[in-house]
Amino acid sequence: MGDLDCSAALQAAASGVDLVYHFAGLVKTLRCRDFFAVNEHGTARLVESCANQPKPPKVVIVSSIAAVGPTTRGSIRQESDAPSPVSHYGRSKLRGEAAASKFANSVPVTIVRPGIVFGPRDTGFIQVLRSLRTCRCHFCPGMMSPALSLIHVEDLVSVIIAAAERGQCIPANDHQARGAGRYFAVAPEYPTYAEVGLILRPMLGRKRAPVLSVPGPLAYCVGGLNELVSRLRGRPAELCVDKIRDALVPSWACSGDAARRDLGFLPLKSLSERFQETVNGYLTHPETLPFCKTHVNTQASARAGCSWQLYNPSYNDVQARTLQR
Repeated sequence: MGDLDCSAALQAAASGVDLVYHFAGLVKTLRCRDFFAVNEHGTARLVESCANQPKPPKVVIVSSIAAVGPTTRGSIRQESDAPSPVSHYGRSKLRGEAAASKFANSVPVTIVRPGIVFGPRDTGFIQVLRSLRTCRCHFCPGMMSPALSLIHVEDLVSVIIAAAERGQCIPANDHQARGAGRYFAVAPEYPTYAEVGLILRPMLGRKRAPVLSVPGPLAYCVGGLNELVSRLRGRPAELCVDKIRDALVPSWACSGDAARRDLGFLPLKSLSERFQETVNGYLTHPETLPFCKTHVNTQASARAGCSWQLYNPSYNDVQARTLQR
């Protein structure tokens, strides 16, 4: 074990190992400079510690799609596209990737960029569920909800392990091979945030939970006010101005082709099935969802999942080929 602020501890932790998974990162903070202190400089110290070993281990870095930024509406971002992050968090993750790539000539480094990760015990996803259960509505920042790239935590683990076993590494001439050694970890479906609410509401027994669009200026005001309250309390909040920046973009759709081609990754379950599993997990623990009854409208949620899969009609064919294997 080692602290990202302590080079000596990292040197000792990296000694004699063959593989390093770098999961450590900061996702919310009261000061934006802390993002860079951890996600950039902490990553640099870790990879440098690995480079100083007699036999440097392979390093798998878990970054984020926020590091590359959004894409235009209707298009899908590729790993080779030029990055353009819009948030402090995204810029700090991109700088962390750049810091690691400086050691690519001595340390084998592979980067995994997950989409929005959800699953058991996820604090961000539970806020969406609570809104649907308690407020009986689904708030969406902006007038046009962006397409999202999501991945269940179990699927993400599969991608990370596959990246360690057979993923390409960042080449020493990284500037000439943009995107090499980097993989988006995303499901092959891209629902909008508004559609996510429509999928989840029947799973929570909410037949009528309207999707309410919040104008961008008002969303920034809410994020700023929530950030001010969090500063007064001394605890960083999930909802802040930086999160609103990421929310008010055209699209977060990222391609999973490279992960499928090089890593053989393809989730065996659709997003709607993963949503249902996650909701069922929360419903078995009512204390996580106020006023929640342990009831699941399976038939209604199945109808929502089927209609939503029409958003990406090729998914059923891909899933069928996977099941045949």
